[in-house]
Amino acid sequence: MRYFMVTFIVYLCCFMASFWALSSVKFELFCNVKKPGKVQMLLLLLSLALGYLVGQFLLNISLFNGL
Repeated sequence: MRYFMVTFIVYLCCFMASFWALSSVKFELFCNVKKPGKVQMLLLLLSLALGYLVGQFLLNISLFNGL
């Protein structure tokens, strides 16, 4: 239970940080502005992917390896 809570919190924090960081990128400059929903979906998917990768990295280098 403790491992699940720690991993969930780490992934959630990494997702929020990546969403915050990627929201400053102007995706509208190289995407079709006529469809803003697709640009928002791109931002969401990139944030999820980056948050997952950073979370995996942080969990793997930490002392908390599921013990």
